[in-house]
Amino acid sequence: MRSIDGIMTEEDTASRSKANEDFMEKESFVSKVHRKKPHLKPMPRHIQRSNAGKSVIRSRVEHVFADQKSQTGLFIRTVGITRATMRIGLANIVYNMRRFLLLEQMNAAT
Repeated sequence: MRSIDGIMTEEDTASRSKANEDFMEKESFVSKVHRKKPHLKPMPRHIQRSNAGKSVIRSRVEHVFADQKSQTGLFIRTVGITRATMRIGLANIVYNMRRFLLLEQMNAAT
């Protein structure tokens, strides 16, 4: 995803470190990494809401990758970025076609 001021990245709290945050700032990335709970304190409400919003976006994306990996056996082992890009593109087309057929079946059943 691109934003006006750079590229967005979404990761969990394990990826949040001073070095990673500095790198993302230097490379014009917008950090969407979850915030950790303060030690021995309750998590502030605004941080809970922020993390929840980030989780919604990530959960919508991660199920697509899980489906591609489990159903289509997506394992990229090619020589060259062009072949890898083609393989991922074909996997995306297959996922979209399967999802379309599922939604059509659900619509026909109602």
